[in-house]
Amino acid sequence: MKTVLKSTLQTALVASALTFATWAQAAISPLTVPGATTVNAAEAKQLWEDGAIFLDSRKTADWEAGHIPEAVHLDRKNPDVYNSDALNDLAAKDEAIVSYCNGERCLRSAKTAEDLVKLGFKKVYYFRDGFPAWNDAGFPIE
Repeated sequence: MKTVLKSTLQTALVASALTFATWAQAAISPLTVPGATTVNAAEAKQLWEDGAIFLDSRKTADWEAGHIPEAVHLDRKNPDVYNSDALNDLAAKDEAIVSYCNGERCLRSAKTAEDLVKLGFKKVYYFRDGFPAWNDAGFPIE
């Protein structure tokens, strides 16, 4: 009986570990987004200085806690504000747009960059490291 219980418990623990590992891995944003250019904090800062539009797709509480100056906030998970019309109204298709969120554990900026590419924007930049990297670099925040 102890052997069966021990074997069952071991199997359950392994299954739980695999489930957690799969979930944890799924929460990591991709390194690149097809059709977009991935940028680091220094490159994002240069784009900001050059007048690129910054699109913050984080939730409202994160936005209110701090964001890149002059960024546009469109909470990706709020269908009342995040939609193709709102994205199309951001800029002309040939203007530079930088998508960012909360870093590598946030999938919102990658998905938003994908949406922008699908809508025909030509200069989409994916700032994978997002607001945490911007803030850590000591760049301006609001």
